[in-house]
Amino acid sequence: MLSELIQLTFDKIMQTRAYTVVILGTKEKRFAIYTDPSIGKILQMYLTDTEKARPLTHDLMSSIFTGLNVRVKQVVINDVQETIYYARLFLEQELGEIRHILEIDARPSDCITLALLTNAPVFCTREVLDKTIPVEE
Repeated sequence: MLSELIQLTFDKIMQTRAYTVVILGTKEKRFAIYTDPSIGKILQMYLTDTEKARPLTHDLMSSIFTGLNVRVKQVVINDVQETIYYARLFLEQELGEIRHILEIDARPSDCITLALLTNAPVFCTREVLDKTIPVEE
């Protein structure tokens, strides 16, 4: 059974010493994903185009993708169990006439960071959106 995909936008990132909150949303609903504060710092660096002294892990991954002619096609947040979110990273590679799509299980925070770095769209399934707790201002 195919699930309806709903495109998400980045609303904001809020950071404390204990955790980072990434607010994602649609026109109808906004929700929060909590992650490690170190991930929040990295997301902030990519969002603000902060210059980095050395390439970070996501820069390395992006360089490898570029070298192999692979692009981040999309990110899909496909499940939420209590407060834990699950995501799939979709990569695309064209080799001659053949187009390969690779689907990889990954942490949403890593997927979101790669999506920001590569301007790839981020989606969630209708089921995930329905399960999320809405965030109000």
